Amino acid sequence: MDIRYSTGPNDVKRYTTEELRREFLIENLYQPDQVKAVYSHVDRMVVLGICPVTRVLPIDQSIDSWKNFGTQYFLERREAGVFNLGGPGAITADGEVFSMGFEDCLYITKETKEVTFRSDDPKNPARFYLVSAPAHKVCKTTFIPMAKANKRPLGDEKNANKRVINQFIHPDVLETCQLSMGLTQLAPGSVWNSMPAHTHERRMEIYTYFNIPEGNVVFHLMGEPQETRHIVMNNFNAVISPSWSLHAGCGTSNYTFIWAMGGENQVFDDMDGIKLADMR
Repeated sequence: MDIRYSTGPNDVKRYTTEELRREFLIENLYQPDQVKAVYSHVDRMVVLGICPVTRVLPIDQSIDSWKNFGTQYFLERREAGVFNLGGPGAITADGEVFSMGFEDCLYITKETKEVTFRSDDPKNPARFYLVSAPAHKVCKTTFIPMAKANKRPLGDEKNANKRVINQFIHPDVLETCQLSMGLTQLAPGSVWNSMPAHTHERRMEIYTYFNIPEGNVVFHLMGEPQETRHIVMNNFNAVISPSWSLHAGCGTSNYTFIWAMGGENQVFDDMDGIKLADMR
């Protein structure tokens, strides 16, 4: 498991492009018949990329729970949210099977002991993107298809940021301990996400970008408002955003991204806005 340690804003001001990417960028998440794990010490969030092709994969394939977390199994003291970003597949959680189509979501509660992942068609494998946060209470494992997501249209064509925020793992949809996740779709001709830019000192965030057309990229913005930095993102890359960092992006085409948050509260609009004229 790749372990990323916390990094402060003063250090990031001096980072080269290579150092910035090494600390915050997550690449190559989906390897055939493997579970790739990245553990961030920012709010102790864990990202998994799970790509079953010919085998059924257990959630802890690449994790030593006792060594890494001091627990008997991965979700003993954690909750998780999973999106399928590939072909059709299924997740089995403590014996209950959930069929997962493209952009479907599953919330898995704390104390779920056995979780496995499979694809329906090896020629079109599923890509399961999972984010896990520490949890202190048991909720209900819940399947959330796109049709049941809480939809919030935002932006407009004039400002090239027309988009729909689909809230899946969110207090308006279901109860969780601290994890929130959703999927934002940008309309054709729109390229800016999360504008106006903001921070929220009370929780961190992880983005993953996908549906990026071939030959295009997204410039992910991060850093302090007066000390901005950027990371060039390709299809299926993820990026860690500490609570002190803004998080926004601009693509060379429209695209889709998933946001995952963990921290003190789950109030979606609890953010500290940044005036564009004040950014540097």
